Amino acid sequence: MSLSGKTLFITGASRGIGLAIALRAARDGANVVVAAKTVEAHPKLEGTIFTAAEEIGKAGGKALPIQLDIRDDAATEAAFARAAQHFGGIDIVVNNASAIQLAPVEKLEMKRFDLMHQINARGTYLVSRCGLPYLAKAANPHILMLSPPLDMKTRWFAGHTGYSMAKFGMSLVVLGLAGETRGRIGVNALWPRTTIATAAVNNLLGGEALMKASRKPEILADAAYAIFNKDARNFTGNFLIDDTFLAGEGVTEFDHYRNDPTQALAPDFFVPDDVPAPPCATYGPLKASISP
Repeated sequence: MSLSGKTLFITGASRGIGLAIALRAARDGANVVVAAKTVEAHPKLEGTIFTAAEEIGKAGGKALPIQLDIRDDAATEAAFARAAQHFGGIDIVVNNASAIQLAPVEKLEMKRFDLMHQINARGTYLVSRCGLPYLAKAANPHILMLSPPLDMKTRWFAGHTGYSMAKFGMSLVVLGLAGETRGRIGVNALWPRTTIATAAVNNLLGGEALMKASRKPEILADAAYAIFNKDARNFTGNFLIDDTFLAGEGVTEFDHYRNDPTQALAPDFFVPDDVPAPPCATYGPLKASISP
C-alpha cells in the first residue's frame, strides 16, 4: 500500500485528526492541500495552515497551505482549482472540518445552529461537490467524511439535537453520493469508537480528564490510510468504526493509540450497539459516555 504521488485535499488539516491523516499520507511522499481557516496562532488552538505544512514537509510529503472557509462557495471552488493546478490533480478529498456545540434545543442559539449546519452538512456537501470534477480524472479516487453511522436512535439526538442533525447531515452526503458515484469514486464515512484527543475534546467537552481517557488521532489516520488504499470502484458506501475496521485489516494491538494507558477509555457519541469492539482491543471499564 502506498499514497506516493497522490494528492489529498483535507479540510481542517491544521491540527488534530485532519493533520494526523495528512502526516500519515506524507510518510509515503503524498501531496497534501491543507485547507483550513487558521493562519495565525491561537492561545487555545495549536497549529496553523503554515505549521501544518511545515510538519508535512518534515514527514516526507509536499504541502500547499490554503486559508479556506468552507462556507464560501467561490473560495472553495477556487481552492480546488488552485490545488489541482499546483499538484496536477486531486486524488482524495477528506471532509474533516466540523463545528460542535452541545446544547438542548431550548438553549442552542440559532446562530450556533446555523454555523454547525453551514460547516458540517453544507460544507461537506460543497467540498465534495467541488472535488468531483477532479476526482473523476484520478486513478483511484476517494472521498472520506469524518462522520458517524446513520444509527437513528433518540439517545444520539436528545440533549444535542442541533449538533446531531448537522453531524448526521455529513453522513447523509455519504449515503447519497456513494450511490451517485458507485463504481467510480469511493465515498465512505469513518468514526471513532472512543473520544479522540483533540482541541475540541480539551476545550469544549471534558478538559484534561477526558483527554487522558481518549485515543490519539493516529488511530483515525491509520484507518483513513487503509481506506484510501482500497479499490474505490467497489469499496464505497461504508460507515466504519475505526478499531473494528482496523481489526478487519489485520491490526491486533490498540493500546499504543491510548493517550494515557492508565485511564479507562471514554466512548464517543453515535457508535451503534451492533458494532462491538474487536476482541483484540483492550479497554478496561469504559467510562460513561460524554454528555452536554
